[in-house]
Amino acid sequence: MTTERDTHQVKTSFAQYRVLLVAYFKPQWRQAILLALLLLGSIGLRLINPRILSGFIDAAVEGGPTRGLLDGALLFLGVALLGQVISVVETYVATNVGLTVTNQLRADLTLHCLNLDMSFHNNRTPGELIERVDGDVGKLGNFFSRFIIEILGNGVLMIGILIVLFTIDWRAGLALSIFAIATLLLINRLRDVAVPHYRKARQTSADLMGFLEERLSGTEDVRANGAVAYVMRRLYERSRLVLRAWVKASAIGMGSFGFTMILFAVGTTISLALGAYLHRLDLITIGTVYLIFRYTELLNTPIEQINRQFQDLQQAGASIVRIQDLLSARSAIHDDGQATLPTGKALAIQFENVSFGYAPSDEQAESAPDIVLQDISFDLPPGTVLGLLGRTGSGKTTLTRLLLRLYDPTQGALRLSGMELRDVRLPALRRQVGMVTQEIQLFNASLRDNLTLFDPAIPDERVLDALQELGLLDWFHALPQGLDTKLAPGGSGLSAGEAQLLAFARVFLRDPGLVILDEASSRLDPATEQRLERAVDQLLEGRTGIIIAHRLGTVQRADRIMILENGRQIEYGEREHLARDPDSHFAQLLETGLQEALA
Repeated sequence: MTTERDTHQVKTSFAQYRVLLVAYFKPQWRQAILLALLLLGSIGLRLINPRILSGFIDAAVEGGPTRGLLDGALLFLGVALLGQVISVVETYVATNVGLTVTNQLRADLTLHCLNLDMSFHNNRTPGELIERVDGDVGKLGNFFSRFIIEILGNGVLMIGILIVLFTIDWRAGLALSIFAIATLLLINRLRDVAVPHYRKARQTSADLMGFLEERLSGTEDVRANGAVAYVMRRLYERSRLVLRAWVKASAIGMGSFGFTMILFAVGTTISLALGAYLHRLDLITIGTVYLIFRYTELLNTPIEQINRQFQDLQQAGASIVRIQDLLSARSAIHDDGQATLPTGKALAIQFENVSFGYAPSDEQAESAPDIVLQDISFDLPPGTVLGLLGRTGSGKTTLTRLLLRLYDPTQGALRLSGMELRDVRLPALRRQVGMVTQEIQLFNASLRDNLTLFDPAIPDERVLDALQELGLLDWFHALPQGLDTKLAPGGSGLSAGEAQLLAFARVFLRDPGLVILDEASSRLDPATEQRLERAVDQLLEGRTGIIIAHRLGTVQRADRIMILENGRQIEYGEREHLARDPDSHFAQLLETGLQEALA
């Protein structure tokens, strides 16, 4: 059922097309001019060839000389071949323009998604975003590469045919002009009928992509827990939804095409009847009868192609609506600051009555935010290491995410070295705050690219110096191709400890003033954890640090301790002082055993 919102989007679709065309075709104006010239040349040749053939027919009927007939046939062949050459060049240029434009649009959408805050990504699966960025943009490839050529080019061709028909006989020109106008008006009325259905079909495809991405990324758990049959059943159900949606959209979209074919048959009948009538009155020759019939067939071609382009436009319209919905999403994190943090110095941290709650999902837009942190206040001097403790779900990780401005607090102030985070430019902030988590994202690229995060400005010497500073050269020299060693997708083939080593090296290369270790060694065995101890010490030397930990050994390097419970700060102070105070929560945790107490 078409909603009011769908109707509004349909009515504004031409404006949406225009915005995209102007924005992305402007840098391609030279190619667009070349396309226009090729198009005009192709149209001229298509109009000339029927004239040549008509003259050939009349000359043959009148018994003209063989030499003249041969010259006419060669001229017809030459014009046809030249037209095909121009058509090939035109297709190449159009495809090049289309791919250039869609690649740029795909890049812009990717950058837009990367700049959106985590609340947006929490409400959408990666598979759905992939379908938006790749699937919907892919549907626009024909729109960008062929739409202008087919619509404008065939429009010019149609006008040229009608002008030629008027020069042949005004009655033929008038009759076929009425036919062409009536057909185009009908196509225009049917243009947007299928847009809401194509949009729904695109959404079902996005949902399927999200489902597949989520299940395939969890293959190990799915197989280990015997959920393969359940996943396959859900896959069949979702695939049926996709099938039904696309069949319905395609059926409605093809309806206008079938009706137009009936009109083409009517147009052909009109041209044949009119040609026979005029020939019987000796007003035109048999060659001119063919010429009227041929131009009528030639007139059907641009109308048919315009109709097909409008069918593609229906799918493009659905994709454009979804793309513009994505582009209209605005991050809750605004990069309005102008300040930069001091480099080469440890950063001071100050929380003043900070509270935070996750925004509700799109389906729960009317719900209140899910409060995670409440009234957190503390000062951490530069060069100090904070041990952050608390049960799972107490808000430890969320607190550290605020320091990276992956989220903004819902109330209160958060400062680094005396500067409010909102006043600091995001790139400057994230250069000065480094984080190592349990889950390390490794890319299917070389070790060099994984360490530098694809920054070619970082020389190999600096990478090797970082590995040496962290005591990782022995591990590095064991690699088969050094920095050119290619890592498998997702880092498969590396142990959890080796992945953590790479994460430490990444942070060390950035030389941040604040380092956050989010339970970075919680999944490691004791032997591997000992291997990382020197790297951790080197990473924290001369820097402010926050360590989220479950293990007693990790907390021992902290200068201060904070304990969270249900999003509230229940204890904060010097580690040694809290350890000596038998009434402190920290002393009780030490007595019980951190790992058991916080489990």
